[in-house]
Amino acid sequence: MIGRNIRTLRNRKKMSQESLAEKLEVSRQTVAKWENDEALPDIDKSKRMADIFQISLDQLSSDVSEEEIKQMGPKGKHFFGVVKVGERGQVVIPKQARDMYQILAGDKLIVLGEDLTKGIAILKSDSFLEFADMIRNTEPQEGHPYE
Repeated sequence: MIGRNIRTLRNRKKMSQESLAEKLEVSRQTVAKWENDEALPDIDKSKRMADIFQISLDQLSSDVSEEEIKQMGPKGKHFFGVVKVGERGQVVIPKQARDMYQILAGDKLIVLGEDLTKGIAILKSDSFLEFADMIRNTEPQEGHPYE
């Protein structure tokens, strides 16, 4: 399982076994053994691989299909699927996202946008407002240009 993950992630990054081995300070043969499930990387090498592949250690070691591995986003970023916008602009947030971020019926959300990328972000308002209050209540540092 971890061997297939390593091979698929390495290929997705267009890395050779040799280049991955160099980054991890191991031999190419060691990487080949990991990929063929003849040996397992130690926890330090696993953490370093997760960083190289920009995924979590859980994702590296999970029993997932090759297709799921190819769709893995960078660590801390998630792809929840595609949603359709209704006639009045309604969007249904996928259940997995609602569960992960504890979004419940009746919660207030903030919608932000960026012109350059035409990107839209949705944030829970309570978390965002707490962050805004923290910024507002921060004392300017001495020598700061915005004093």
